[in-house]
Amino acid sequence: MPSTCPKCHSVVAEEIVCCADLVKTWKCTSCHKVSTGFAVPYGRCFLCGGEVQVVPGHEFDDPMRVRPVRDAVQFELNSYHFYRLALTRTKDRVLRAVLEQLYQHEVDHLHTLQERYHTHLSDDVLTLRPDAAALLADELFRGVDLDDPRGGPLGLYDKAIAMEKRTRDHFVKLVAELPEGPEKDVCRELAAEEEEHVALLETEREQFVERR
Repeated sequence: MPSTCPKCHSVVAEEIVCCADLVKTWKCTSCHKVSTGFAVPYGRCFLCGGEVQVVPGHEFDDPMRVRPVRDAVQFELNSYHFYRLALTRTKDRVLRAVLEQLYQHEVDHLHTLQERYHTHLSDDVLTLRPDAAALLADELFRGVDLDDPRGGPLGLYDKAIAMEKRTRDHFVKLVAELPEGPEKDVCRELAAEEEEHVALLETEREQFVERR
């Protein structure tokens, strides 16, 4: 008889769990980068070269009451709104392509948080009232000329890199403050995640400079 998979909630034709044990989570024992996939990679962490080990996911009764998770969601929402609002403010084809790519990164990051730490965001936090959006945009894009086909993207990259570095540094600071335990582990993981985001944005910025 048809049943519903408890993991992905898809309806399957037989009494089976359609995706049980397919997705695994592993962590680098050196930089604490957490990754998920269908098979643990053979060898070393792609980010730093450290050894990797399979780990269980974190289970919190209320993830949004856990400070590192709550902070991570807020930081990612800030970046998400930054790119979403920027897309409404430019018609330049090249700049829009850059913004679409960066916006999708933030959507992916929010999905990663939801899957890894079981956060569930309502539509209300992903949209802003027009007056609030206008005020936020004025602050976010101060000093960035979105009409400049070269300076506009570079300014956005610089702001984005600065945001990711502030987020990384925030979690590094929390690692030093918190006692050993699940929350400290989450901070280490999030700091490693943000380090990856910084490296990604810096690489994309260099490629943009080379193309232009």
